Amino acid sequence: MKLFTRVTYGLLLILFTLSFGDTYAQTNLTVNGRVIDASTSAPIAGATVHLVGGSSATSTNVDGQFTLANVPSNSKLRITFVGYNSQEVIAKSEEMTISLQASSTALEGIVVIGYGAVKRKDVTTAISSVSLDDMEERPIVNANQAIQGKAAGVSVTQPNGKPGGETSIRIRGTTSFNGSNAPLYVVDDVPVDNINFLAPSDIADIQIMKDASSAAIYGSRAANGVVLITTKRGKTNNPKINFNALATHNRVTSVLDPLNTAQYKDLMDEIGIISLPDNLTDQTNWFDETFQNGVTQDYQVAISDGTERLKYYLSGGYVNDKGIINTAFYKRYNFRANIENKVRDWLTVNANVSYADYNGNDIISGTGSNRGGVVLATINTPTYAPIWDAFNSGQYYNDFYGLNLTSPIENMARTAKNKNRENRILAAGSGTIHILPELNFKTSIAFDRRNTLSTTFLDPLSTSWGRNQYGEASDTRAMNTVMTFDNVLTYNKDFGKHNVLVMGGTSWSDSKYMNSWINGSHFRSDQIETLNAANKISWTGTGTGASEWAVLSYFSRLAYNYDSKYLITVNMRADGSSRLHPNHRWAGFPSFSAAWRPSAEDFMKDVTWVNDLKIRGGWGKTANQSGIHDYSYLQRYNITRVPWFEEGKENSVVTISPANLRTKDLTWETTTQTGVGLDFTGFDNRVTVNLDYYYKLTTGLLTTVNIPGAGQLNSITRNEGEMSNRGFEVNINTDNLRGPLTWKSTFNISFNKNKLEKLATQAFYPDAKTVDYVNDYAVRNSPGNPMGTFYGYIAEGVNPETGDMNYRDINGDGRISSSDRTIIGDPNPKFTYGFNNSLSYKGFNLNIFIQGSQGNDIFNASRMDTEGMYDGKNQSTRVLQRWRVPGQVTEVPKAGYNMLNSTYFIEDGSYLRLKNISLSYNIKGAVLSRIGVNKLQPFVSASNLLTLTKYTGIDPEVNQWGGYGGVQGVDWGTYPQSKALVLGVSVEF
Repeated sequence: MKLFTRVTYGLLLILFTLSFGDTYAQTNLTVNGRVIDASTSAPIAGATVHLVGGSSATSTNVDGQFTLANVPSNSKLRITFVGYNSQEVIAKSEEMTISLQASSTALEGIVVIGYGAVKRKDVTTAISSVSLDDMEERPIVNANQAIQGKAAGVSVTQPNGKPGGETSIRIRGTTSFNGSNAPLYVVDDVPVDNINFLAPSDIADIQIMKDASSAAIYGSRAANGVVLITTKRGKTNNPKINFNALATHNRVTSVLDPLNTAQYKDLMDEIGIISLPDNLTDQTNWFDETFQNGVTQDYQVAISDGTERLKYYLSGGYVNDKGIINTAFYKRYNFRANIENKVRDWLTVNANVSYADYNGNDIISGTGSNRGGVVLATINTPTYAPIWDAFNSGQYYNDFYGLNLTSPIENMARTAKNKNRENRILAAGSGTIHILPELNFKTSIAFDRRNTLSTTFLDPLSTSWGRNQYGEASDTRAMNTVMTFDNVLTYNKDFGKHNVLVMGGTSWSDSKYMNSWINGSHFRSDQIETLNAANKISWTGTGTGASEWAVLSYFSRLAYNYDSKYLITVNMRADGSSRLHPNHRWAGFPSFSAAWRPSAEDFMKDVTWVNDLKIRGGWGKTANQSGIHDYSYLQRYNITRVPWFEEGKENSVVTISPANLRTKDLTWETTTQTGVGLDFTGFDNRVTVNLDYYYKLTTGLLTTVNIPGAGQLNSITRNEGEMSNRGFEVNINTDNLRGPLTWKSTFNISFNKNKLEKLATQAFYPDAKTVDYVNDYAVRNSPGNPMGTFYGYIAEGVNPETGDMNYRDINGDGRISSSDRTIIGDPNPKFTYGFNNSLSYKGFNLNIFIQGSQGNDIFNASRMDTEGMYDGKNQSTRVLQRWRVPGQVTEVPKAGYNMLNSTYFIEDGSYLRLKNISLSYNIKGAVLSRIGVNKLQPFVSASNLLTLTKYTGIDPEVNQWGGYGGVQGVDWGTYPQSKALVLGVSVEF
């Protein structure tokens, strides 16, 4: 102990002596220097030069020069400026030149907005930028998957796990009833209805315009927000060849266990529907026969280069996604060419061509096994049954002792030979005339053509439905062509500290759609699958159709910016749509936004920990006209064919009858939105916080109304009611560690409250019927409640004496009737969130992405088929806990109980999911450099690896009704999500 004490005192004495000696020897310097931009060598005025560990500080003048006196020799100086990475240097007596690199999160960075772009610090509206850093290391098939959990206020869900990555996206809540709730996508300035054709690896930038003050420039198509996507371009003197490849191993996230044969027989004896023999044994594990280990392959290659005059980017790729259910798959071939040519100093032309060919197959899901549903049939099919019928070669087994059951294998066979194919070409060309340095005119034309082909074939032998139809087939084709012609004139001029931007333009879109369909049956065998082998062609199920629509628009923008302190933007757009009545076809959609940057004020100059602070607010109107017929306001007619083959009708012509009531006042569905926000960047650009509050009111909801007692003309499309959304969003980006080990985090959380305010014609709209046994709607959309509200009875537990379910007598009349139904659940989450962490160290990169939802309910209609015990279907092992004898206390009612839509099937759908974790390593070496390899980065990742939830179904991220606004959060045999293990490599030459 004494030795330890002596050593400690000795060390402290030595350290004190060295420290004192060093301090005594120090001399003070007067440091002179200049701060410049590393890429342009331009002087940086207003940069802060601060003595590390001291209080001395100064700023650079207009020439980037500074002088700092009384600086101890060998001390450090920290130089900071908004939009640049800070730098620390050793103080020197000689003239110093310090170069600052522009920050990757620079406030000076350019943000794409509608028909233009601005500096990030000058944005006056709510726009979210989506990080694409980890995209190449994730098994992303649909570009929307890259957005999930990455932007506050943007909810992206995969309502099912089908191959192809189908997604449902909502920006600040549900805004439409029957209309579309999907945002407008704008790819390289071309509006498109979806981005299924787009290879995620081709994307350079994604900006999401969330509020009306930003989206109103797109007027009638922007009520649900706008997703602006910019694809990659070639860069000057930067030739590259990029190759990315990945393969995934997918498997189902969780399983449900069915009753074995003995347990099933016991249940059937209890129900009394059938009498099964005693010698039955387990033969088939239907889950194992149905689900497989899926595989996804994704290969993408890109070549790019550029000169001062010509830049190009070429890419091509192939995706093959084989699902976790045997017959489902998705394939896509994609090609892109982006070319920019500066023909003259006054003229720049661009050409963007994208071609995609994708095809796939699906299964029957989202319904009961008695209707061909595959997922529920894995539980509902008794395990004593074999796959094939031993006595009828080539036929699936269906001798279920008189019960109408089909196995999941037979249900898969019903769609196994179906094919859905689409090829799409999107070609756009533009020319920009630089009239003056501050005045540009851009004209562009885009051609978007989609050809779809859907064919089905069911042989006349293997399945019971096929035998009933003697085989059947169909062929459905469609072609849709959309032409878009835009002209935009932009004036952008600086007058000292004043900046004025004036923009005006026109846009014209024209769509022409044609389709044809033919159905046939009575095939001789399965040898020929085309319709020429069908003996009976349906004379009522064959025909052609066509429709068209057009939209003409005028738009303008006026923006004023004083020294990046005070910013005002005003947008105006006028749209006319052929879908609406001529007297109500045109409408104007204005917006206004303003921002103040206190951080640019003189009184904030000395607050060094604040790099930028901006307060903004805005108001605007947008609209929606999607989801309705191209001729909704007109009187339309049904055509009925007369059987010409009957005697006396050989020369008959078709009959026509009215199909709907005409709407003489049909007009726009309009959304008005008000919002305020705050943007903060501080602590040496290491922390960025964005806060937003908004209120949205949608009026004139476009809805098809059914009118009781109106006879044949019982429906009309009209503007019917109001809906509101209000919410709060938080986005936080942090630069936690710098140096050899870097750590960056991004967190966002979004709160939204949806409410159907009023309906004009009907008191409520029922929706979402599920199992036939109950034959009742699970959803009621009514004023005062959120969209998709679950409606039914309140279950109060199993009656210990009878085994039936007790339901609450709400009206107190002593009996349970339809009058006792009430609100029983809300599918809308209280909040959604995403949390992403990226760490890098000496070539290693680790990315962890967590995503989740909280406070939403799920109507688990699957349990009605797997726990209902109302017929001869097999059930899950949960029914082993069912009530059997008087006095028994249990949560599961008796077989054949009084099942109703009730809280018994409402479950908490909250979940936290480890969406992706990836690890990569960038291999570097002299050998690679000599052969021209700039990057060799193998990686491994896992998706949906862990899900924390109380939901008892296979997957909580479900919505069988997909993007439909009226129904959400219903799980009825939905195709489940899968876990994916990914191996891949990224190479750059």
